[in-house]
Amino acid sequence: MMQLTLADGVTLVFGGSGGLGRAVASDFARAGGDVAICYRSKQSVAEATVAELREVGVRASAHQVDVRDETAVNRVIAEVITEYGRIRTLVWGAGPVVDQITLADTAPDRYRQSIEVETLGMFTAVHAVLPHLREHGGGSVIHLGSAGDRWWPRLDGLSVLPKAANEALVRGIAKEEGRHNIRANSVLVGVVEAGMFLELKAAGVVDAAWEAEARRMVPMKRWGTAADIGAACVFLASEQAGYITGQQLSVSGGFGI
Repeated sequence: MMQLTLADGVTLVFGGSGGLGRAVASDFARAGGDVAICYRSKQSVAEATVAELREVGVRASAHQVDVRDETAVNRVIAEVITEYGRIRTLVWGAGPVVDQITLADTAPDRYRQSIEVETLGMFTAVHAVLPHLREHGGGSVIHLGSAGDRWWPRLDGLSVLPKAANEALVRGIAKEEGRHNIRANSVLVGVVEAGMFLELKAAGVVDAAWEAEARRMVPMKRWGTAADIGAACVFLASEQAGYITGQQLSVSGGFGI
């Protein structure tokens, strides 16, 4: 069995207190990598996650930040570099739970909020970390995108549209920064029993009819798990994926094919 290996350096997970972010952080820790997670408001969840990561035997820390604040993002990047010495991978998984509504019913202010968090937030974080990655011989950026980038999912525009801009950013980083040994890839997330899906289900937004309709679009006829996403991220960050950049890895059970 192939053993994945991670180069020296910490993995910085934005959105690390969310369902998917916690799973990603856990998988990196189990692969032997130190992990720093960023959160906005779920301090108790972030601290509990850090405690769990440390039990695996790696270094871990939590950092509060509003990704809409450039100064705050730069501060966190500097804190992590000071604490660990080297950032190797940045995983972008930050984003709000969004309404499931048509584009026609989406108010511009609501769309602006998603853009500011997911799109401008990721650009700000990547912009802040690129000089460090260049200086230290490279690294990787991994975006948690949406399987809806390949096949439009009804009512999910507030999630898919901001992430689509990030897909372009991933390709741009791959093309411009490859000469610095910096790679960028995207994990396209399908319906996963974690994070936003569970929150929407608990709120009654996702009902049995919605699930039946969505399941018809998934050849594997089951929902994914947070561990499926974490495993994909670790692979893309590993040395075994060292010649993979600018790509989309769809972890969606075949959604949209």
